Amino acid sequence: MLFHLSIEADDPKRTAEVLAEIWNGVAMPFAAVAEGSWMAFHPADNGTMIEVYPRGTDLAIGDKGALGLASSDRRASATHFAMSTDKSIEEIYAIAEREGWHAQYFSRGGAFGVIEVWIDGCQMIEVLTPEMQREYLDNVTIANWTRMIDALEAQKLAA
Repeated sequence: MLFHLSIEADDPKRTAEVLAEIWNGVAMPFAAVAEGSWMAFHPADNGTMIEVYPRGTDLAIGDKGALGLASSDRRASATHFAMSTDKSIEEIYAIAEREGWHAQYFSRGGAFGVIEVWIDGCQMIEVLTPEMQREYLDNVTIANWTRMIDALEAQKLAA
């Protein structure tokens, strides 16, 4: 199980508040690693959270644990995650529009759908409604992934 992850944002407080809203959770300050950081807690209160650091924060080894150091104002990142919500597609679109964030539905290979939400126009998250969560859980399994890899390998050999 993944307990928490971290991302960067232009406005960590606002971003944590919006992520908490999508979850129906709670946003709280998190200055333990980097000043100005915030967290969005999942309402299950099982330790699941998203840490949001000020854009340009790098984590470094410290004597008392990780340190958050100001670095560069990079905009793009390969880091992304999928999160669940009990909200509808329309509600997620409305939240994204209110925040000025791009949001669009995509099907991932016909197996499951996601709503791509682009925080600050550069940090992608995938939001899954209840229906999308069922599709994801039905399709993203070790057995299904193994079959997909085997099929791709067979296609390469046949080519």
